Amino acid sequence: MEKIEIKEECKVIDAQKAMLDGSYFREVAMTNVRITDANLSDLEIEGAQLGGAFIHNIGGPPKDHPMYDPNFVQRPLRFEDCDLHGSTITNCDLSEIAITNCNLAGMTINGVLVEELLRFYQK
Repeated sequence: MEKIEIKEECKVIDAQKAMLDGSYFREVAMTNVRITDANLSDLEIEGAQLGGAFIHNIGGPPKDHPMYDPNFVQRPLRFEDCDLHGSTITNCDLSEIAITNCNLAGMTINGVLVEELLRFYQK
């Protein structure tokens, strides 16, 4: 396996059908990067600015896709210490999600304030 080092340079990398397992990016600017049709299992992103990021079509391929596997089970994702205020989650499977010790001010589910739901539930 060839190791490529890029230090203190500005480069555009076009990687197609490439295996980058074990790669490490530290103190890099990766604005406007697109990752499509990739296996990012066990990806860890720490200390990153993701403002404006658009993350979509995550998980196994849909039923109409040739790579669809009815037995596929998405491994859980984990978000910790993230500032997600003002973000939108649309048309996602959120079954069995646990939200713990989070600021829920202004958070709505289908237009209903979560704080009101919790107050009603606690009565």
